[in-house]
Amino acid sequence: MAQGGKRDGAGRKSAFGGDKTVAMRVPEPLRPLLEGWLAEYRQLRSVKTADTQDIRTLSDTLSQLSLPLFASRVPAGSPVAADDLKEADIDLNAHLVSHPASTFMVTVKGDSMINAGIHDGDLLIVDHSLQARSGKVVVAVINGELTVKRLEKTASGLFLMPENPAYAPIEVPEEAALFIWGVVTNVIHPVS
Repeated sequence: MAQGGKRDGAGRKSAFGGDKTVAMRVPEPLRPLLEGWLAEYRQLRSVKTADTQDIRTLSDTLSQLSLPLFASRVPAGSPVAADDLKEADIDLNAHLVSHPASTFMVTVKGDSMINAGIHDGDLLIVDHSLQARSGKVVVAVINGELTVKRLEKTASGLFLMPENPAYAPIEVPEEAALFIWGVVTNVIHPVS
């Protein structure tokens, strides 16, 4: 009888549905935040639709949803005659998401970025594969606190800048635990 070696189906099952896992080191202040995300991820992975599709299949289906695009452009100046000529269907993911595997959405809380067109309750589309350069709006975690601000690198240091004069810039000292989640690429908000 042979013992040892790798056997199909042997070993402890992954909490992530069979996906390959890796060990990773994170700053201690980020641990509770990351554990919360992982708990939400596990919960999403366990959700099943009525016909027992897994969440990936559901996500693929949602990414193929499209909306009608009409050939006429809507003028923001003087009105023009309307027509009903539908040109095509468009997938909003194709227009809003460049890197699907590294893109996620978050909801804004607060008004510190209102002059950048980011309002309380807006949805941000965030791409963590993009380089967080000076001048970009980023979602960041500084010393365990989550925020959306404009990243500014100057000769005097690194800052997270609000877009509302009622808020002060956040200076990022060298010893601060700063983690950039990603760069904001689009903002979705309702028109009042």
